[in-house]
Amino acid sequence: MRDPSLAPEVGGAPEPKPASATRVVAVVGPTAVGKTSLAEELCVRLGGEIVSADAMQVYRRMDIGTAKQPFGERRVPYWCVDLVEPGEPFSAALYQQSARAAIADITSRRRLPVLAGGTGLYVRSALDPMEFPAGEQSENVVRAGYQMMAESGGACELHSLLEVRDPASASLIHPNNVRRVVRALEMLDEGVSYADQHAGFALRESVYDARFVGLEMNRAHLYERIDRRVDEMVELGLLDEVRVLLESGLREALTASQAIGYKEFVPVVDGVESLANAVESVKRASRRYAKRQLTWFRADPRIRWIDVTDLSFDEAAEAALGTLD
Repeated sequence: MRDPSLAPEVGGAPEPKPASATRVVAVVGPTAVGKTSLAEELCVRLGGEIVSADAMQVYRRMDIGTAKQPFGERRVPYWCVDLVEPGEPFSAALYQQSARAAIADITSRRRLPVLAGGTGLYVRSALDPMEFPAGEQSENVVRAGYQMMAESGGACELHSLLEVRDPASASLIHPNNVRRVVRALEMLDEGVSYADQHAGFALRESVYDARFVGLEMNRAHLYERIDRRVDEMVELGLLDEVRVLLESGLREALTASQAIGYKEFVPVVDGVESLANAVESVKRASRRYAKRQLTWFRADPRIRWIDVTDLSFDEAAEAALGTLD
């Protein structure tokens, strides 16, 4: 949803530009470092709109635990949030479609798309030349066929099929990784080799004129921010949010491995874990996640890093603007 008040003045429709000429800014970094606030500030100063790159914020009704900016506090329009119901299949491929459609809409109105988020794969799927099988979600007949083959003949038989059709891809995937073998076979049916994409993944290039701003801070300070954010989530009613979602039949979605901040609170609602222990578990899991995020993003030489440990908000914003020259 976009804010009509932010639309450009009425006039001739802008000439369509090739994707490579489209300027996009991406604000990335670990959880709780302040990406959303700084991205909003850049949008206000540069006439932009935010495209969320957070794998959990795509889910409706999961608001507190995913640290979504409350709707009434958003200073600019947000895209790629609240796309699907919890438990509904979603993937980087679907995110790519949504994010690129958002970027096209934003730029068609002469505004600046600003990606903000810490899901590295989503950032790359939106901005880099990644290809996915056409049928990524439920009711995928091709996928179902390969899964049935694995169930009836075993994982090794399915891997052998991949080895015959695409030896290079088969050499990269363990036979027991059925999900990835199925994916590679799907890609072959779409004319894409998993091995080729794997090789291309090491390349750091974008389909847009992209600028990457990375936020980092002293680790001890970051961990304090993470702990404080978790405490604030509890104060805002995270436990009640989890309870309502469980009552809606979404237990499986909340206990998924990526659902940090939700899976830890399910035992509390069930009465088999204390709130204090759950809070500490969320803090610990969030700190580990922050380390993984930093490892992912530091591998990308395009990112211009800003240490915001000792910077005021305005100083951080000015530093970020300076990286966009």
